[in-house]
Amino acid sequence: MSTHVEGSTDLKYVSDEAFIDTGVRKVVSKGNWQQQYMSLRSFPEGDRNCYKIGVTTGTKYLIRASFFYGNYDGEGMPPTFDLYLGASLWDSVKTSSSSDFTIDPEIIHVPQKNHIHICLVKTSHGIPFISAIELRPLDNSTYQAQTGSLALLDRLDTGVSTWTR
Repeated sequence: MSTHVEGSTDLKYVSDEAFIDTGVRKVVSKGNWQQQYMSLRSFPEGDRNCYKIGVTTGTKYLIRASFFYGNYDGEGMPPTFDLYLGASLWDSVKTSSSSDFTIDPEIIHVPQKNHIHICLVKTSHGIPFISAIELRPLDNSTYQAQTGSLALLDRLDTGVSTWTR
């Protein structure tokens, strides 16, 4: 299994080969991106393709799925598809043909089993693909919710700017 550490974040990435047995690995030739965006797995076969990833039951995780189209297929037609966490719809992914645009839905989730399923589901337009999946364990005292998972709506930087008076 191949691995790499992203220099700008010190995050370790591993190949997805141990977590799924469907799909086709493709290379993105456009742009000067972090390594995890320079290849992807597309799913031309089947309507639903799922990763099975081992986790620790009861541990809170930040889960991020990343999508960078980069015209990897030469079609210039970025796909739209659904992203599921288990049986629950997580997000509808609408990718872009822009060479500087990634889609990065995030969710905070506490698994009830020792694995999770992250699934890509065909809708009406194009072939689903994924660039990266990140799982980061969190302190269980952060991001309290009464039930279910917490999905990212928006992230804003409200810090002080350098031009304040």
